[in-house]
Amino acid sequence: MNLLHKLSVVAVLSLGATGLSGCAGVAFAGSGAVGFSSVYANTTGTQFINEQTKLGAKSGESCVTSILGIVTTGSVGVNETARKANISRITHIDYRFENLLGFYAKYCAVVYGD
Repeated sequence: MNLLHKLSVVAVLSLGATGLSGCAGVAFAGSGAVGFSSVYANTTGTQFINEQTKLGAKSGESCVTSILGIVTTGSVGVNETARKANISRITHIDYRFENLLGFYAKYCAVVYGD
């Protein structure tokens, strides 16, 4: 195999991998997910905070997972998460986003309150 052919194969494979990266994250594009990466992302962010109150004695978490942006399961509804954690007054919401090579992505909401 000559050098030009080898370089062409590497270029095509690189473009293919870059094109696939983030496919699973597409499922969460409108959700305010913080940070996208072509190899690995593990980020957190705050969506809502009431700075005049304490974090809250209770917390609850819910997650959505996606495989290749094709199969997505779960729920990150804040009201439902608070209800399951017995929270009647939400004081703070954090979000966590993970993405592994665009094949697998996970988006979680963590709700704090009393």
